[in-house]
Amino acid sequence: MPTPSLEPGQLQPGQTPPRVLTIAGSDSGGGAGLQADLRTFALAGCHGMTAVTAVTVQNTLGVSGVAEIPAETVGAQIRSVAGDIGVQAAKTGMLASGPVVSAVVSACAEAGIGGGGVPFVVDPVCASMHGDPLLKPDALDVIRAELFPLATVVTPNLDEVRLLVGVEVTGRASAEEAARRLVGLGARWALVTGGHLRSDPQSVDILYDGESFLEFAKPRVPTENDHGGGDTLASSMTCALARGASVPEAVAFAKDWVTESLRWSYSIGGGHGPVNPLWRLG
Repeated sequence: MPTPSLEPGQLQPGQTPPRVLTIAGSDSGGGAGLQADLRTFALAGCHGMTAVTAVTVQNTLGVSGVAEIPAETVGAQIRSVAGDIGVQAAKTGMLASGPVVSAVVSACAEAGIGGGGVPFVVDPVCASMHGDPLLKPDALDVIRAELFPLATVVTPNLDEVRLLVGVEVTGRASAEEAARRLVGLGARWALVTGGHLRSDPQSVDILYDGESFLEFAKPRVPTENDHGGGDTLASSMTCALARGASVPEAVAFAKDWVTESLRWSYSIGGGHGPVNPLWRLG
């Protein structure tokens, strides 16, 4: 299948769009989490489904509370939609705790998600952009040992890379070393995203499959309204994979998508506003 276009697609009445699943937490401010995923799913022409892992109390200024969903309920949501509707690609976001990660791994394995089956994008969310923790310490080992081996591609930012594999990314060489370590944990592909490396005038992401590296670079968009950028990158990649794109094609699509979403970002509240995939409607 061809790589998805950034131009709006045309569905025919009654035509079933690709079915994609986000396994993530809710952002009450609407900027990140499953709200950001569902926005991108819809605007990229996909039918979005959810397995809610946690409910956060947050706005543009930060996270002030988290209520974790019971692990068995998280797993049941995945089994329910996969068994009835079917899933053509899935992604994770905030997974909250070790038991939730294990429940996700078990349910996804049963449903054939990841592990060489249905494409599975793992966005290992550890903290909010304000530094508020979104992952209990016990979950990191479970993510490394159980979740990464299921992943088609993992998409950590630089702070998450440091927590997961102990590499401080300062440039191309250290990004490549981080990608090697991530693939060494079992992921088929690793995308080390460079959006947080503010010293670089370009936003450079490094993709690695265990053999070779690919670089995806875009001029950095000058905005502080970047809430939900990582979620939007991973969710647009998920949509592309659901449409049959290869991993490099999906990364290229997602890089373009999130760059446009940053360019169209807007200010709300007293803190960081959200990236804006509504540019697709223009």
